[in-house]
Amino acid sequence: MPSSESRDPHPGAGRIPDDTVGAFMGEPRLLVAGAGNGVLADRTLAVKDLFDVAGTVTGAGNPTFAAGRSPASANAPAVEALVRAGASVVGKTITDELAYSLAGTNVHYGTPRNVNAPGRIPGGSSAGSAAAIGAGLVDLALGTDTGGSIRVPSSYCGIYGWRPTHGAVSADGVVPLAPSFDSMGLFARDPFLLATAAEVLLSPAPSPPRAVLTIRLALIAEALPGMPDGVAAALAHLVTQLSGSHDAPTIALGIDLDHAGGVFRTLQGAEAWATHGAWITATQPQFGPGIAARFRAASLVTAEQVAIAQPERQRVTELMQAATADGMILVMPAANGPAPPIDASAAATGRQRAQNLRLTCLAGLARLPVVVAPLLRTEGMPLGVAFVGASGSDRRLLASVEQLVAQLAVEP
Repeated sequence: MPSSESRDPHPGAGRIPDDTVGAFMGEPRLLVAGAGNGVLADRTLAVKDLFDVAGTVTGAGNPTFAAGRSPASANAPAVEALVRAGASVVGKTITDELAYSLAGTNVHYGTPRNVNAPGRIPGGSSAGSAAAIGAGLVDLALGTDTGGSIRVPSSYCGIYGWRPTHGAVSADGVVPLAPSFDSMGLFARDPFLLATAAEVLLSPAPSPPRAVLTIRLALIAEALPGMPDGVAAALAHLVTQLSGSHDAPTIALGIDLDHAGGVFRTLQGAEAWATHGAWITATQPQFGPGIAARFRAASLVTAEQVAIAQPERQRVTELMQAATADGMILVMPAANGPAPPIDASAAATGRQRAQNLRLTCLAGLARLPVVVAPLLRTEGMPLGVAFVGASGSDRRLLASVEQLVAQLAVEP
C-alpha cells in the first residue's frame, strides 16, 4: 500500500520533489511542463533513464553509454502523450545498466532507497521510478519491463505497476534491451490513477465508461511451490475472498517454470547481445559485476539454442492464451518473496533473480499484460500480487484490478 513516509499524496506540477531516496539522476527539476488541462493536469511524472526527454541525454544507467549520446531532440512518444495529458516531467530516474537486472543496485549511480522495506533493494531495472513512487515524491513514473522490471520493483516497493501487452505502448525513443520482450509501462500509488494514465498511453482506441465487471480469477498452481512460508496460503485466501468462492480457483498450466525461465534467458540474452553486443565490443564499458556476467553469457548464446527455444516460447504462449481466454485473469505472486537485503551476497542475489524469472517469464514469453497490486505482506514487507490478462485486454485488466481493490476496501 502507499508508503507511510509519503510526504505529499499529490505533489502537483508546481512542486519539484526533494529527492530523499536517491531515485533521480541528479537533482529533480522541471524538464517538461505538462499541458494546462487534461486528465493528468497537475500531476508529476518521473521518467526512467531509458526514455528520451527533450534536451536531456538518455544514459541507460551507464556513464560510457551516456557519453556517446547527444541530448534528445524530442520526447519519446510515451513521455509526450503523458505531457499532453497534463503531467509534468520533474526528472529522470536511475535504472540498472541497460536495464539488464532485477536488483536496482547501479554501481555508478547508487541504489535508490526503498522506504517500504528499509535496508532492502528497490528492485530493478526500474529502480528509481519505483522508489520515487514508493516515497511519494511523484504521482506517476514511467518504467520498462523485459523480464520483470516493473513487476518486481512494484512488489518490493509496495506500489501499483502495469506491464502492458507487448507493443501496446510505443517503444520509439526508448533504449531497447530485448525488443521482443521490452514493454513500456507505469507505476502509481493507486489503481485509479494508474488506469487513467494507462488510458492515455493506450489511446487513441476508445475507452468505454467504467462499469461493474464480472471478474473471473484463477491462481496459477505452478507459481505457488517454493514461495516463503505462509505466502501461498495468504494468496489463496486473498483469491478466495476476491472471487467469493469457498476455495481459491486454481489452474494448472502444464508449464515447467524452471524450463520456461531457461527459455526466457536464452532468448533475452540473444536479443540483448544483438542489441548491444557491437557497442560493448567496441567501447569496453565498465559494468557492475552482475551486468557484466549477463552480457558475457549473452554473447555465448548460439543460433542453435535460439532455434530450440523459439518453439518452446510458442508453446508457452499458446498455453497462456488458452488459460486467459474468455476473460480469465490469472493470479500469481509478482516476486518470489520480499525484497532482499541491500548487502545480500552475489550468490543470494543471483538465486533470487532466477527464482523471480521463474514467475515473470510467463507473461514475458507470451507478451501478456500484467497489473501488480500491493495486496500482501510477508516478513513485514510488501509482496505484490500479479494479475495477468489476455493479450490486448489491458483496459479491462486495469479496471478489474481497480474494482477488486475497491472491493477489499469496503469489505469488513
